Amino acid sequence: MTQAPEPHPSAAVSFPALRHPGFRIYFFATALAMMADSVEHVISYWVMYQKFHSQTLAGFAVVSHWLPFLLFSVYSGALADRFDPRRIIQLGMLCFIVASAGWGYFFVTDTLEMWHAMVLLVIHGFAGVLWSPASQLLIQHIVGGELLPSAVRLSATARWLGLLMGPAVGSVIMLAAGPTFGIFINILFYLPLLLWLWKAPYGPRFSGAKAAGARAVRGFSEIWQTMRAISGNRTIVSMTLLAGGASLFVGNAYQAQMPEFAEHLGHGDAGVAYSMLLAADAAGALIAGVTLEARGLLQPKPRTAFILAMLWCCAIGGFAIAPSYPIAFTLLFVAGFLQLAFSAMGQTLVQLNAPPDIRGRVIGLYAMSSLGMRAFAGVTVGILGSLIGIHWSLALSAMALLAITACLLAFTMGSRPR
Repeated sequence: MTQAPEPHPSAAVSFPALRHPGFRIYFFATALAMMADSVEHVISYWVMYQKFHSQTLAGFAVVSHWLPFLLFSVYSGALADRFDPRRIIQLGMLCFIVASAGWGYFFVTDTLEMWHAMVLLVIHGFAGVLWSPASQLLIQHIVGGELLPSAVRLSATARWLGLLMGPAVGSVIMLAAGPTFGIFINILFYLPLLLWLWKAPYGPRFSGAKAAGARAVRGFSEIWQTMRAISGNRTIVSMTLLAGGASLFVGNAYQAQMPEFAEHLGHGDAGVAYSMLLAADAAGALIAGVTLEARGLLQPKPRTAFILAMLWCCAIGGFAIAPSYPIAFTLLFVAGFLQLAFSAMGQTLVQLNAPPDIRGRVIGLYAMSSLGMRAFAGVTVGILGSLIGIHWSLALSAMALLAITACLLAFTMGSRPR
């Protein structure tokens, strides 16, 4: 069976992918776009919570954001295989801009209704599914296979850098300009990536690679065909299952419930506490990306990814039942560190092992699992939280995931070839 390749010696160099000029631009433009994504969540989640106080709507925010990944990630990856991935990413940026402009319109007119919020959340979800697989495919065109592990981890770091800056920037914007004008200001952060991609000299057209693009996109049958194609690769299969389990039971559903967590912890102003809790999760991931890249630590291995995921479950479960704000803040920081470490490792292993002619589709399948299954975390954490409380729903989900991950680790290690 296909095994993951040995880490390249370049992994010992600090931040090797950032030495590539094209990737440096992409890294910072992506961080800005992710920050804009986060700022929109900070503003829209807060306004929805203040206006509706609906746990069900918060759960729908999770479902609508991630369900498009479940249904369309492989199809999106196939489009990135067939067409220019730069244009697919740009289409995603345009959808983000439309969503932010829509929030702004309803804030200005003070006509926001629950169904309006639902429509805008769905548009935002489709923007993400257009962006994600094409982005990972473009990264490989930019840096090539040698620097790919570093580029994947740094791309995840850019995402978390944006998430770290988002709560802070979003809070400042809301305080200085209010949510109405703040959401329009947020549109500007999407523009650098949108404009740079217009002439960026990367992709199949510039690398000389023959796109799998000659193969037609077959809609939803792509999911089954891609599953069959990678079924013999234990590394891809195990990482895809791990990512799917993490997304199904926990994902990032607790972020939509963060205003209520902040209020229950009772630490000063709920608005400030809300932003700081979101920042703690992202700060841990950012520190992980910087530390691991600077030292060349934790090279991609399936067993390591499973262990890191199990520790992440413990940190999330501890946060759910934390009796005080400092403990909750610390556990979220640790959770962010561990989440970046194991998720970037899984993405790297999948991308390194993916067959070149269907790489976009395999990346889409992994996104379907790692991001799409988060839609159901909105049920376990959000909607179930309305019945038994968000603290118990998150804690029980984390412990269930811990048990399943331990079983996956035992199965994977026990089935190693002699």
